[in-house]
Amino acid sequence: MSDTAIRVEQLGKFYKIGAQKAKYKTFRDTLAHAAATPARMARSLFSRNGQAKTDDNTFWALKDISFEVKRGEVVGIIGRNGAGKSTLLKILSRITDPTTGFAEIHGRVGSLLEVGTGFHPELTGRENIYLNGAILGMSKADIERRFDEMVAFAEVEKFIDTPVKHYSSGMYLRLAFAVAAHLEPEILLVDEVLAVGDAQFQKKCLGKMGEVAKEGRTVLFVSHNMAAIDNLCSDVIVLCTGELAFKGKTSTGIEQYLSGLATAENSQVDLSLRNRPSWALPWIVDARVLNTEGKQQSNFGLGSDVTIELDFRTPNGEKLRRPVMGLVVNHSVRGTVGAINSLMTGFEPNKSEYSMGRIRCKISGTPFLQGLYTVDLWLGDGPRDVDTVTGALSFSIEATDIYGTGRSPFATLGIALIRASWEIEATRPVLVAHKD
Repeated sequence: MSDTAIRVEQLGKFYKIGAQKAKYKTFRDTLAHAAATPARMARSLFSRNGQAKTDDNTFWALKDISFEVKRGEVVGIIGRNGAGKSTLLKILSRITDPTTGFAEIHGRVGSLLEVGTGFHPELTGRENIYLNGAILGMSKADIERRFDEMVAFAEVEKFIDTPVKHYSSGMYLRLAFAVAAHLEPEILLVDEVLAVGDAQFQKKCLGKMGEVAKEGRTVLFVSHNMAAIDNLCSDVIVLCTGELAFKGKTSTGIEQYLSGLATAENSQVDLSLRNRPSWALPWIVDARVLNTEGKQQSNFGLGSDVTIELDFRTPNGEKLRRPVMGLVVNHSVRGTVGAINSLMTGFEPNKSEYSMGRIRCKISGTPFLQGLYTVDLWLGDGPRDVDTVTGALSFSIEATDIYGTGRSPFATLGIALIRASWEIEATRPVLVAHKD
């Protein structure tokens, strides 16, 4: 038997931008359409040179992707938002068809692409477990053997006979992951759904995926959590705007991905393209990272002073009465490292009303080790939320000889730069008298 679990050859997927949804058809219409499909596809999808036709209304989510995954490998899939990661998993899960190329799957697939994939809302948790098990080809005896373990993992014992439409999103997710991971699929596909769970649940799921990997099953794991990718995956696939940018060792792939991310993030900031929550007002209009001379800079030495600056502007004569700036600093691999806002430090503006302004936050002697850091910005009116921009800025801390010894700290041992002084003194042994 071949040791290849997944084989992908010249895979491509494009969508028509603004295409209307197809109307429902009768059974007769479906049969007539199926009979004419091969000829229609040959005429409409492909030109004479065998390439899919494209135009200004075509968007390639994936283009010419080829790779293999061996049985028992744990492979991470990383890339920026819109790189094609979720589209790839949907094709491998047979949820959507590719436009070009093909994907071979050798083994039973369990997938968790979004909260409760494959669950029927009217069925109870118990019924959905049996339904998903049957879909995966499990026997009733096999499902019953793992049933108690799944319910305990999901922590929904009290609600197992309640229709899942009444579950909270957290309960829904816990049960969905428990089913996907415990029904012994030979290939497990997991998208970024773990991001919606709490920290304890994420840790629990990552531990379970580690167990699945040790059992020799194949795992494809999409995540923006580089620490989880680095910990779980032996190899990574890096996607960039729908194309395969790298396939190989995890450490090399993460380094290449972060390098490209830093280049993109350090270019001119376009806040209009950033994702904001639905409540946010787009009043943060510009932002930048500055050095001690007030000039824009993206790379700093250990212990440098770094200034984060934002500009805001209110429309239609509206005013900010107590402008508050907040920021969250995130390490690219290890997650959030700290947060602060001007209100908590006691800083007050010098005017009572602002229609536009500029706020600066100086981080003195940045206490971070070498690595890439991103900054989430927040604007408030006193304690009231006004605007927030995730990943608005980024900067890098470079390894430098901060101690003046020709050595730099070990970044593998943490994220905090520790400053210390040392003392040593000679001591004398303490003599203890013993009685005979």
